[in-house]
Amino acid sequence: MFASRLLLTLCLSLGTTFAPAADYHFSDAHIHYVDFFQESEGMERLFEAMDASNIDHAMISGIAVAKKWHEDEPKRPRYYAGDDAGAYWFSATDVFVAEAVRALPEDRQRRLHPFLTGFNPTDKNADAHIRRMLELHPGFWQGIGEIFTRHDDLTAITYGDTPRANNEALTRVYHLAAEYDLPVMLHSNITSKRERNPLYLHELEEPLRNHPHVRFIWAHAGTSMEIHRHQEKLDFLLPTVERLLDAYPNLYIDLSWTLRTPYLLDAKGRPAPEWVKLVNKHPTRFMLGSDVVGRFGSLGETIRGFVPFLDALEPDTARKVARDNFLAILPDPARAKR
Repeated sequence: MFASRLLLTLCLSLGTTFAPAADYHFSDAHIHYVDFFQESEGMERLFEAMDASNIDHAMISGIAVAKKWHEDEPKRPRYYAGDDAGAYWFSATDVFVAEAVRALPEDRQRRLHPFLTGFNPTDKNADAHIRRMLELHPGFWQGIGEIFTRHDDLTAITYGDTPRANNEALTRVYHLAAEYDLPVMLHSNITSKRERNPLYLHELEEPLRNHPHVRFIWAHAGTSMEIHRHQEKLDFLLPTVERLLDAYPNLYIDLSWTLRTPYLLDAKGRPAPEWVKLVNKHPTRFMLGSDVVGRFGSLGETIRGFVPFLDALEPDTARKVARDNFLAILPDPARAKR
């Protein structure tokens, strides 16, 4: 009893709302069905992982690029950063996702929410390609993304121009997204590996301001594993995210794994009071994502890793972040199938 009171007192002193661990149900807002070689463990493995961890719904997309196995490399790379060979834009990724989802029984199809991603975001033909895909399977696609723009070394090795969230090609895509009422997930790094300031933030902020009718999901709030390899923690991230959420009601944050530590949880797994306060302030604007790529064994562990943070939120906010916020941003027909 004394221990419980001590924990409650500590949480209150930190400005954190205490709630007992809940039996959450989840939506995973960020799953890639294939990896950077367009390979996948398959739907059975995906649903095994979802069912084992109370994941009721999931966003599912392909990977917009394919990693090249260069003839000078004696061993096939396992990841896009495995060697210096390039990557190229790969539109067939959406076909793989569509075929895999459409082959499922109806009850399983209702749990997956496919996003289109197989296009070159520097090509002003991209919106025409997306429109053709939407017309090919009417009502099937429920969002666009994850769109790779600034993305660590992947940007450097991908053939062609550097993609930016505010370029003319993506402006055309955003207009199309508004026309079809589709949310857009953007990977847009907030900074480079070494700059300790929000170097690329304007590239994200321009479309937020210029396309108020588009619901933007910012993948892991512009953070990445590679940024954290060089900079352990971005001190400017929290005030930047808070300012953006206050200024742009069309912005949503994907709390995937690169945000969990060291932002939401400290090294000992304790919730960060300042992030708890921010999420409670904007209870409908955050969602969870595993960001797994083609392999699903870590999916449940990744999503359950957020539970200590969820437990620190107000109970209603925790339920929304765990499951409901992702579903709420989908097009109306998809929301009706929850």
